[in-house]
Amino acid sequence: METSALKQQPAAAKIGNLPWVEKYRPQTLNDLISHQDILSAIQKFISEDRLPHLLLSGPPGTRKTSTILACAKQLYKDKEFGSMVLELNASDDQGIDTVQGPILSFASTRTIFKKGFKLVILDEADAMTQDARNALRRVIEKFTENTRFCLICNYLSKIIPALQSWCTRFRFGPLTPELMVPRLEHVVEEEKVEISEDGMKALVTLPSGDMRRALNILQSTNMAFGKVTEETVYTCTGHPLMSDIANILDWMLNQDFTMLKTLKGLALHDILTEIHLFVHRVDFPSSVRIHLLTKMADIEYRLSVGTNEKIQLSSLIAAFQVTRDLIVTEG
Repeated sequence: METSALKQQPAAAKIGNLPWVEKYRPQTLNDLISHQDILSAIQKFISEDRLPHLLLSGPPGTRKTSTILACAKQLYKDKEFGSMVLELNASDDQGIDTVQGPILSFASTRTIFKKGFKLVILDEADAMTQDARNALRRVIEKFTENTRFCLICNYLSKIIPALQSWCTRFRFGPLTPELMVPRLEHVVEEEKVEISEDGMKALVTLPSGDMRRALNILQSTNMAFGKVTEETVYTCTGHPLMSDIANILDWMLNQDFTMLKTLKGLALHDILTEIHLFVHRVDFPSSVRIHLLTKMADIEYRLSVGTNEKIQLSSLIAAFQVTRDLIVTEG
């Protein structure tokens, strides 16, 4: 009895120390909260024992990897999992050696005591080299009878047509707030997190449909501040508050705003992203809005190639000064 209790203690500690993203990762298809049309199609494939090669695409944090891992756990028992499933992150092992080494070796061997097919899961397949993709296509062609492949990527356009044609494609869109809130509330209840209503709203808004990011922000904010509010969420992530953005927009259209950026240390890229949303809400004439959006797009591009942030900040202020003049002229 004592020995079994001692064995359970490290296991419980290990679960307790897990990041919440892993601790609350769905274990079965029924645990998944979104994309029910995709899940029902995959469930039908499994129940009829006709699982095709899969290509799952979509933004980060939309439960692509969780979906295929839940499928694998439904297909194979725990003791079979290691011998029947090969999971690789293609961004780490992206070269042709990986395809001709571990993947080829795994796909070409048959299991003696287990009927059915093996499963190869290639996460971030869009990071693979061109040679690796061509080699993978040949492996898929040769060993389809014995092995099923699941490719996971963020950008479908980076997967060559020859690979796409072998796979059934599913697109995972960003999660809606209605789907994210119940899951976050479950984690909040389990972890006994003190959270305000505006804190929950910030948690849902900031990740833009990325469930993984939402859970990471929730855990980080809870550990750093002990209470999750809108202010603590934005402070923890270093993201500008909505009130700050509203003030920036108001000041750029009416006066100088460099003091706020200096005091709060806000990143110009974050300011641009948030102001973009506000620009669409302000009642500008069409020609003025087009001019302003074009200038903001130019500034964002220049920031992405490593230009001086202070100069680009001046450019942003100048763009709004021109906008003010255009409004006066057209008014």
